[in-house]
Amino acid sequence: MPLQNRVTPLGTVEAVAARGLFTGNRGVIHDPETRTLLRRRWSTRAWIICECDFRGRRRDVMGRNSRYGTAGWTELFFLDEVTALAAGHRPCFYCRRKRAEAFARAFAEGQRKERISACEMDTLLHGKRRASGGRPIPVSEGGAPLPDGAMFEAHGQAFALRGGKLLPWGFNGYAEPRAPRDAGPEYTLITPLATVAALRAGYRPVWHSSAGS
Repeated sequence: MPLQNRVTPLGTVEAVAARGLFTGNRGVIHDPETRTLLRRRWSTRAWIICECDFRGRRRDVMGRNSRYGTAGWTELFFLDEVTALAAGHRPCFYCRRKRAEAFARAFAEGQRKERISACEMDTLLHGKRRASGGRPIPVSEGGAPLPDGAMFEAHGQAFALRGGKLLPWGFNGYAEPRAPRDAGPEYTLITPLATVAALRAGYRPVWHSSAGS
């Protein structure tokens, strides 16, 4: 039975067997006795994206991983970085330092600031994440054309934009590319606008291999 720890672009957490390229967390949101999620879906505003393989460390997924024998943080998994960014997460400054610094530079540029702290990014993102109450935004309200790596929803399907094509998202990867007209005239942005601005400013997220080169 798969654990409920796989994150969708909308930020919901589902129980599926597939794992994906990245892990991450939103603090402690599971019961280590039952390995099930609590009712809350975050215990901190710092929603991060981490490496699955870092310095050979091993964790008991959704078990007891703190030094005191308590839960520690709850491991969540993402198809790729594009998915994690859409859900409102950001790169971790500990295990993904260079990527986190690159994201922070692009994020600051997108906000027309010289620099920005992790706390400032978390605060800005938290009000816009779909999973923490951010409202759906019609793509037309986003202004300039969406950059590669942005995700949106149409007819109940999540799509990622890459090279002028739409990639239908799934837990195991992206389906065959579609033309933009296939989404129809009405669709809503999933990726937080502040992250979209960071993508426009030059941040290049890691894609799942099914997205092509």
